[in-house]
Amino acid sequence: MPGAGLPLFGAPMGRVTLQQIARQVGLSTFAVSRSLSGKEGVSEATRQRVAQAAERLGYVKPASAAAAGRDIGLVFYDLDTVNSELRMQIQSGVQREAHRLQKPVRLLWAHTPEQIADLARSSAGLLLVGPHERATIEMVQAIDVPVVRMGWVDPLEQVDQVIGPDHEAGQAVARYLIGLGHRRLAYVQGTPGYRGRRERFYGAREIIELEPGTSLQSMEFEGNGGFLAAFRKLQRSGPLPTAFFCAHDGLALTVVSELLALGYHIPEDVSVVGFGDFSPATQISPQLTTVRIEGAEMGAAALRLLLERMQAGRDRDAPARRIMIASRIIERRSAGPLRPADAAAPAGRAPRR
Repeated sequence: MPGAGLPLFGAPMGRVTLQQIARQVGLSTFAVSRSLSGKEGVSEATRQRVAQAAERLGYVKPASAAAAGRDIGLVFYDLDTVNSELRMQIQSGVQREAHRLQKPVRLLWAHTPEQIADLARSSAGLLLVGPHERATIEMVQAIDVPVVRMGWVDPLEQVDQVIGPDHEAGQAVARYLIGLGHRRLAYVQGTPGYRGRRERFYGAREIIELEPGTSLQSMEFEGNGGFLAAFRKLQRSGPLPTAFFCAHDGLALTVVSELLALGYHIPEDVSVVGFGDFSPATQISPQLTTVRIEGAEMGAAALRLLLERMQAGRDRDAPARRIMIASRIIERRSAGPLRPADAAAPAGRAPRR
């Protein structure tokens, strides 16, 4: 539930926050954070105005949380409704590793920079899961708390990151399907705009571009029922794909059920591959061939990386590290070799009834 746990993680009553200073001077909390931490991006006049307001309000810059030996904070982005099972896996991995290393971890679901900054002031370090804002990272760093992200970062952004191989997974699935004889592929990403979905498409496209005689079409649509309309449009445009690579298992379940309803046999007529290997993948027939995300290992690796940053004497200004936890293709019954008769069909073989 959004905001759950805030009384546990909140700052003591009466403490002046960056948000209060921001309201006083009419600036964003991001600008206030940069001013108080002495970072670039604000004018000297602004810096002085913020300092005067902070002094007038009685703001006290918190001591290093790492030096205080406090708990580790695990923060999930509370507006992300797409990756709930992956979040559970990450939480399990963090807790397992924390128990092994005897490190206390506190959990929070939040998204505002102010909420997370409050947690940072009482934590030795933070693990941030999901699409947290850049302003959040800046505020946490201004408090001098090490942070590791499990989510996308900007190019060359100096923050540690643990992530799965979305781009590489797209490459692997394209090679897998080509190896099964498929030449016409479709990437079903549903609602566009998600960074991970785009990276999987880019990875698959790279392989297709290197393989003569192959093609890759992207299927984008909004809301429930969108796949069938996109499929009909694909039918009108030329030969149908013989394999569908879906951006996540939920979409793959939709594709399988819609194609079965149309009379297609899977994998005899068409192959379907998902992404995630979450519980629904084995709750349908045929069971889903998919890419397994190692969420628990990602969580454990992120905690280990954060602890390295928290070690006494470690250089906080050392270059940021990127750790990628490799996925794997899990073969089940929804994908199979292309049959020779299908390869010769000019517009996709009619489904058997």
